[in-house]
Amino acid sequence: MSGTTSQPCLGSLVEAMRNTERDTGLATDAIRRISFYWESVRAGYTAFEADQKSGASEVYLHEMPGGQFTNLKEQARSLGLGGRWQEVAAAYRQANDLFGDIIKVTPSSKVVGDMALMMVSQGLSAEDVLDPDKDVAFPASVVEMMHGDLGQPPGGWPKALQKKVLKGGKAVMVRPGSLLPPADLTAARAEAEKLCQRELTDDELASYLMYPKIFTEFAAMSRKYGPLSALPTHVFFYGMQPGDEIMVEIETGKVLVIVLQTLGEVDDEGHVKVFFELNGEPRTIRVPHRSVAAKIQARRKAEEGNDTHLAAPFPGVISTIAVKDGQRVKAGDVILTLEAMKMETALRAAHNGTVKELLVRPGNMVDAKDLLSIVEVG
Repeated sequence: MSGTTSQPCLGSLVEAMRNTERDTGLATDAIRRISFYWESVRAGYTAFEADQKSGASEVYLHEMPGGQFTNLKEQARSLGLGGRWQEVAAAYRQANDLFGDIIKVTPSSKVVGDMALMMVSQGLSAEDVLDPDKDVAFPASVVEMMHGDLGQPPGGWPKALQKKVLKGGKAVMVRPGSLLPPADLTAARAEAEKLCQRELTDDELASYLMYPKIFTEFAAMSRKYGPLSALPTHVFFYGMQPGDEIMVEIETGKVLVIVLQTLGEVDDEGHVKVFFELNGEPRTIRVPHRSVAAKIQARRKAEEGNDTHLAAPFPGVISTIAVKDGQRVKAGDVILTLEAMKMETALRAAHNGTVKELLVRPGNMVDAKDLLSIVEVG
């Protein structure tokens, strides 16, 4: 997995230090066998490789860690900013400077990236971000970091930016973990098993405690589709072609022989009938066709300059809605949250008023500048 923005491969390091006082003593043949294995594994993941083909000296300009560099490129593409990568890279440096040139490790490097994407997608400069009179929808990760949820950097956060991000809220000035109440693992296990509809191992419970939303979604997918880890890598990622036959061992001594016969036509909902044999018996199922692009419903666009219109700052999926039609809100109240490629942003009311209309629901896909809600002034 080495190369480009990552480290050199182990074999190169071993050979470079051979016959020196730092000789590793590792066997060349063993290193090569391991390397050959991972070469074949990596081929199965080709579609998920970053498009980085060589080193990038621009890292000395924006100071992105290597892993963040490739992740942020993929995030930029998902938001329709792939062709504006140089702007994103420049905004990353600006965001980093706004935060006080912080130490960038996981997760702080991602927060800087979220801020950079927000600045480019909304057309904001560093001066706009600091302008106390200009309303900015900060990503949730930025709000959490300025609140102190990741701790405090040496010297603290820039006061003016922290005040604007928190919108009058009080920051945590101690180690965040010290504020957590004692965990009731028995109650947490009961809640997790109820949500996942099965008993959990200790490792699974630990995963749930760290990432409750993600683990619950994973458990739901596992219930629906079964033990997908038993599938060959290539089939899992790319599917079978008509005429293909595979053998899947779902438990010791229990093997399924699956033959894909043919596919039906794609229906209006993007589903297709799959005709196959399971251990010689003909079967038919109806599944989503992954090669059919999901259609985003055409929506009204927010009017530029209309303060009553709440617009989507970037493409994404509506995660939660915090208000109802007719509800009174105050300036700064959360209206809804928008999620896109690991970045969640809370969109807030720009003024006191009444929610006249909500045009989206949780799970809806939206495009940049789509009208999400109308909040009447008064």
